[in-house]
Amino acid sequence: MRISVRYFASVREALGRGNESVETDAPTLAALRDELIARGEPYANALARGKAVRMALDQLMCAETVALKDGGEVAFFPPVTGG
Repeated sequence: MRISVRYFASVREALGRGNESVETDAPTLAALRDELIARGEPYANALARGKAVRMALDQLMCAETVALKDGGEVAFFPPVTGG
């Protein structure tokens, strides 16, 4: 499936990009995060399991266990973001 991925605040700064389109077979947000981490740096550091990273699917905050859907929009961001 193809999904749109957006990165915000310090995650965006670490990756040097604000968005990308990703082709994935990941069934959940957690699996997508792991897939991105497996790409290596800078993803491995920005999305590391030890870091607090919040996720949203189609602009709704959700848990990592939520299922992905084709054409969905996933967002990764730190727990607190400024304006």
